Amino acid sequence: MVLNTVLVAIDNSELAERVLQVVGQFQLEPTAKVILVHVVSSGTSDFDAVVDRPHAQGDEIAYREVEKLLQSYQEKLPCQSELEIVSGQPAEEIVRLANIYKADLIAIGCRGLTGLKRILEGSVSAEVVAEAPCSVLVVRAR
Repeated sequence: MVLNTVLVAIDNSELAERVLQVVGQFQLEPTAKVILVHVVSSGTSDFDAVVDRPHAQGDEIAYREVEKLLQSYQEKLPCQSELEIVSGQPAEEIVRLANIYKADLIAIGCRGLTGLKRILEGSVSAEVVAEAPCSVLVVRAR
């Protein structure tokens, strides 16, 4: 299977490193493109973390932190890459970006929630699998 475009949906958890390790096992061609995606959930924005600063400045600081994290992952990739930091519903945004970039594969982590927690918190990876326009690689936590 030749992968021209891989969309890697990551957050700032330890699972992000694992997802990137698994994607790295594909031995991507130098001509491949990896899109590193971070979605800030609307309503529970990571950007609201800086409480003592005006809202706009807090957004900018949090954005830069996420951008730095993604850039650190980007440096480890053996091929072309782009960063996408968007706000919205994670599953919807991941699928939307996969359509825009015509991704051959989406790689996403799975926290392994079960039962009531899964019902209450939802499963982004399950939603992405159900709606994706391409194959989806779900990487479980160890």
